[in-house]
Amino acid sequence: MADEPRESAHDDAAAAEPAPDARVQDLERQLGEQKDRMLRAMAEADNVRRRAQRDAEDRVRYANEALLRELIPVLDNLDRALASARAAGGADSVVSGVELIQRELLRVLERAGVARYSAVGQPFDPTRHEAIARVVSVDAAPDTVVSETAPGYLLHGRVLRPAMVAVAAAPDEDAA
Repeated sequence: MADEPRESAHDDAAAAEPAPDARVQDLERQLGEQKDRMLRAMAEADNVRRRAQRDAEDRVRYANEALLRELIPVLDNLDRALASARAAGGADSVVSGVELIQRELLRVLERAGVARYSAVGQPFDPTRHEAIARVVSVDAAPDTVVSETAPGYLLHGRVLRPAMVAVAAAPDEDAA
């Protein structure tokens, strides 16, 4: 009789523990979940590393953006000086000297990744153009750039300064 209680205690413990197959399946499921979590964490860490690397490259690439923004008005002033000198029939030596300075400044900016672009004749794009006037035109399609007050500039393909433009409007649009 002394053996009977021991057997029933052993039977109770065996009943509380899952069968070996169920326990193996449970452990395999837990292992699969842990493996999935680890793979997701590794993928997230890799994404964070790539994003940080891309951000660092962009910081280096666009580090001189503020300086370049400040140089663009200098180019605008050179453009105006040349136009004024040509219109007034200024001395050829002065005009050619200013042209040399302008070309050299443009070369320096190009080496820094700046590209000048013209918008005349293109459809108006608010990401690349700043509309400063609307001109009624029968010749140009509506929302087409008809003239440019100042050219636009790109820094490695990103707009540094939008082109300042006049945009065509249909004659009947103005009546409304």
